[in-house]
Amino acid sequence: MCDTFKKIKPQDITDNVFKLIGSDWMLITAGPPDAYNTMTGGWGGFGVLWERNVCWCFIRPHRHTYKFMEKAKNFTLSFFDERYRAVLELCGSKSGRDVDKAASAGITPMPGMLAGTTAFAEARLIIECKKIYYHDFDPKNFLDAAIGDCYPECDYHRAYTGEVINCLRVP
Repeated sequence: MCDTFKKIKPQDITDNVFKLIGSDWMLITAGPPDAYNTMTGGWGGFGVLWERNVCWCFIRPHRHTYKFMEKAKNFTLSFFDERYRAVLELCGSKSGRDVDKAASAGITPMPGMLAGTTAFAEARLIIECKKIYYHDFDPKNFLDAAIGDCYPECDYHRAYTGEVINCLRVP
């Protein structure tokens, strides 16, 4: 990993985060290389909370990645160039219960720098996080009723906040 990626400060990420997450998407991955799962995410963010650089991501309880995230102390967010769009589509439409997503998508899992994490060799940016908080969405707290339209099956997300420990990018 050290040969391919350069460690940078979170403040040195130059991507527009609205595009990076909302339209470019990411792979959210929890677990070590011998027991992990990954899924595509398009909701999330970065910021400062509790005097720490943090990110947050969201996983519905029925997703296979959820149980891995629940067990893990750490997780990664991997971002790719546009040529990997099909990879992200596959990882967002197939379940790790049924298919080895990395093998099917042709991407290479690798150990992260942070203990117990997995990232992907083809990523252009990897954010390694220590899980520090979670909460479940409660529809009683939706101030805009239209938000409920995102949950026709009432499968509300769990929000995870991770302290950003490492940022790695391809030089």
